[in-house]
Amino acid sequence: MADSTTETPITRPATVSQRQARFGATAGLYTIVFILILVAINWLAREPRFNKTFDTTANKRFTLSDETQKVVNGLKQDATITYFDTKSGFSGAQALLDRYRNLSTKIQVQYVDVERQPTLARSYGVRSAGTAFVELSGRKEAAKQFNEEGITGAFLKVLKGERTVCFVKGNGERPLDQSASGGLSFYKRLLERDNYTVQAITLLDKPTVPQNCSVVVVAGPQNDYTANEVNALKTYVEGGGHALFLLDPPLNFGREHVAENNGLTDLLAHWGVTVDKDLVLEQNPMGQLVGVGPETPLISDYQDQPIVKDLKEHVTGFQISRSLDVKNGDKTNVSKLFSTSDSAIADTNMTKQPDSLSPADTKKGPFVLGAAGTYDTGKPSDPGRFVVIGNSSFVDDAGVAGLPFQSNRDLALNAINWLTADEDLISIRPKDADNRTFSANASQMATFEYTVLFGIPLMIIVVGVSIYLKRR
Repeated sequence: MADSTTETPITRPATVSQRQARFGATAGLYTIVFILILVAINWLAREPRFNKTFDTTANKRFTLSDETQKVVNGLKQDATITYFDTKSGFSGAQALLDRYRNLSTKIQVQYVDVERQPTLARSYGVRSAGTAFVELSGRKEAAKQFNEEGITGAFLKVLKGERTVCFVKGNGERPLDQSASGGLSFYKRLLERDNYTVQAITLLDKPTVPQNCSVVVVAGPQNDYTANEVNALKTYVEGGGHALFLLDPPLNFGREHVAENNGLTDLLAHWGVTVDKDLVLEQNPMGQLVGVGPETPLISDYQDQPIVKDLKEHVTGFQISRSLDVKNGDKTNVSKLFSTSDSAIADTNMTKQPDSLSPADTKKGPFVLGAAGTYDTGKPSDPGRFVVIGNSSFVDDAGVAGLPFQSNRDLALNAINWLTADEDLISIRPKDADNRTFSANASQMATFEYTVLFGIPLMIIVVGVSIYLKRR
């Protein structure tokens, strides 16, 4: 009997064809999506507002400083950075200029080939390739050097105009151009980097402070100021001027002799800052960790005044300091800047070394070491400003706790920024790049060479062969 059951044939080729078609369509769709993603990523990368980088270096070498970010982010008008060089030199400058462009949509960067556009280069006054100019509101300024300091300095000069810091000389103040211990050449260089003009002045034979002085600095006078000098400073500040007073304790023993300078201290007391005749000694053992003695108070207690509000997590040091008593005057509003710890004491005997202290010659802390105030000139938009610090060694080039120590330079520059009403520039400046040179002897270099050239490639080959054999 014949089997009446009929078998339905399986159309396997058609099934394989359908699978191939679906696979092809899926692969094509994925390819299109992948290409669109690549196009989108490249487009976003070309847009400054989406061009983001990550700086993993310990000292943030490839990140613009807080100061630069404040300047650029505060722009209210479009600015242009024009870079003049040969075409082959553009790539070397692009990394730095891109950081500025990526920081704000108000910054445009243009490159000019000095060989193809010599006339344009001459119209800018370009003298050498590798020069950058900043243009804003019809004003144009060349960067003194092609780096962040130079370019940001050009922005500051365009925005703020010419500003001059005048250091008084003639009474044993710290020398402005001396680079050894006791000098202020490093401070001068930092101020010039921030685009200030720095000069020395004398008030001995002049009844007034020169008109071009944006700030006057009295840095550690050893001798008494004459009545003429005191009156010149009084008239200057009470007329809307700005002054920084750095006054050391009036020590008088051995070879140490610092005048009491009663005329100057009486003026400050009239404004609300009494400069005490004492030597502050810090008994907190924290100083031993950084190798300083009790004559160098380390400060970590700051107020909210703009000069020091960004120093909350930082340390400053003041070797040989005196304390201040602060109160508001008739026309002044005075604020504390920073103070010592509770464990500090003050020696009031200025005629002997503080080796052995008697209770009668000491006061207990904490002590105020810095103060800032404004003087009411009758013009709300133009008050006088003054800062008083009972120490001048913190701006020293090479002292134990001089300008390079911890955050001393930030404090010194912030004080000038506040005095010139440049609060937008107050910030923590970037420190110098760490030297992280890799050093190895011959044996270590041989081990490194064999590991990189032979060990790692051989390991990859062995792993690859093993996976191939296993899958087979």
